[in-house]
Amino acid sequence: MECFNHLRRLPINFLCSSFPTLRLPLRKNFTCRSFLRQRVQEFPELFAYTSGRWIFNNELRQSERKRVFNVPELKRLAAASIGQKEEDVAGFEKLAEGGFNRTFRISMRDGFQFVARIPYPVTEPKHLLVASEVATMDFLRNNGIPVPKVYGYSPVSTNTAGTEYIFMELVRGTNLSDIWFDLSESDRIKIITEIVELEARLFDIGFPASGSLYYTDDLQPEVDKPIVLSTHSSGKDSFCIGPDLTPGLWYGKRLNLSVNRGPYRDCTAAITAGAKKEIAYLEKFGRPLQPFQRLRREIYNYQPQSHLEHIANLNKYLQVAPYLVPENEPALTRPTIRHPDLQPSNIFVSDELEITGLIDWQGCTVLPLFLQCGIPNSIQNYGDDVSESLKFPVLPDNFNELEEKERLEQLELLRRRQLHYFYFALTSKINPLHYNALSADLSILRRKAFHHASEPWEGDNVTLKADLVHVAKSWSRFVNSAPSKTGDAMLPCPIAYSEEEISECLRLDAAKTEADEHLQSCCDAIGGIGPEGWVPPDIYDEVKQREQKLKNMFIELAESGEEKLRLEENWIFDDFDEEEYM
Repeated sequence: MECFNHLRRLPINFLCSSFPTLRLPLRKNFTCRSFLRQRVQEFPELFAYTSGRWIFNNELRQSERKRVFNVPELKRLAAASIGQKEEDVAGFEKLAEGGFNRTFRISMRDGFQFVARIPYPVTEPKHLLVASEVATMDFLRNNGIPVPKVYGYSPVSTNTAGTEYIFMELVRGTNLSDIWFDLSESDRIKIITEIVELEARLFDIGFPASGSLYYTDDLQPEVDKPIVLSTHSSGKDSFCIGPDLTPGLWYGKRLNLSVNRGPYRDCTAAITAGAKKEIAYLEKFGRPLQPFQRLRREIYNYQPQSHLEHIANLNKYLQVAPYLVPENEPALTRPTIRHPDLQPSNIFVSDELEITGLIDWQGCTVLPLFLQCGIPNSIQNYGDDVSESLKFPVLPDNFNELEEKERLEQLELLRRRQLHYFYFALTSKINPLHYNALSADLSILRRKAFHHASEPWEGDNVTLKADLVHVAKSWSRFVNSAPSKTGDAMLPCPIAYSEEEISECLRLDAAKTEADEHLQSCCDAIGGIGPEGWVPPDIYDEVKQREQKLKNMFIELAESGEEKLRLEENWIFDDFDEEEYM
């Protein structure tokens, strides 16, 4: 059945024109039972997620973010971290809520303000994430990177506040997300220059291994801890590299798997750890699943996909993974640190557009440069011919003759192209180490295969296989980049596919991409909803009405009873059970 075929036949502009535009506010990044009941009744707004709702699985998302703690004790501990008392606290208010943490602003009677941040219940592994972020910020601040100063922290919840926490500096300045879309061309160049200069300083820092940063005394004695040289002079122990905090390594039931998560003392260990983790997970918990992204299910005639097939793909990846390491270019294999989510909401700037702070280093990793490189998602414009050709972007010659809507579209396209172009051009001048990694042969394919092999499996057996097909087709170029492993430039590829298998795999991969594009068009049509169906609370009811209108429209277009049933069973914005994907 092809109950979504009529959706695919509808052009995106039809979907958008069918639903009037919504103006969305920017989303900002987020003991005993009788005691807990009292706390919930006394401070309900502090414990619950109030920054948005989700148009599907809202109750699940809310429960993942509800965190009850002892407010007076957290205030006391916060005050003590800056040498004051609880009675000196004049204000304690929710500041922001992101995907993994809740942040509070603490105001003291003397006017001083700082931040308390606690993780949600769903945020794991809490101990390592808190300990690593603190060590990362301290280390980077010591190296001249503008990050918040840490006043105190607890990586465990066995304290009087009943929660893990970090107390840190309140960064001054304007959040870049508030002005990101209003910058002039010269301002864009200035901001991108600042970002590239900071990245160049990060890329220049040397590390003995890959993984994540910690203080040595925050890790168990038996854990391998390659020491990181630093001029840091606090009462803490030295810095070290410990377990890799890439989220997919710890997701769901993977959290308690006994697998190698680093530190990685060589590139092969780093590039294979994620795939080995996923094999261990699937061998213990795996079962056939339909794709998590429900619009993809039609591609497979709504049949569950075998986890055993993905295990086979992962084993093939492990066969070729050592050859993805560019061993003839040592600079590309050096362990490198980078911000894990360099988007405008994590950047603060002064009135002169100088970066005053980079926040949210949770989950930061040190990985070989060839795996770490890339244009940040908020800046890259891949998929656009002009951007990928690195031509200087300009408005079309007939710009002044276009209708107002078309002119606005061209201006937005120009903005995206400029960001991509300026980042690449400035990186070539300011951060040649990164530029060489970006420009290296097969750079994107190496990273895609690594990430797709490391990600939690969600019923998709095509994406990684398509990467492997492209690796096999480009095999001679990989072999030539790793002479120390091959000894023979013509070493045969250890994996092979028939022409029929290649054709079918690439067909399914293209259909998957098309399904993802149409999902995005549906999200845009009903109001530009965010990840996992997130919407601001003040427009939730309106978005739900639009979503129901969209659903009814497609049901009316159904050409048979079976098609209608498939549509209702797999509607992309209905609640569904996510447990089997954990």
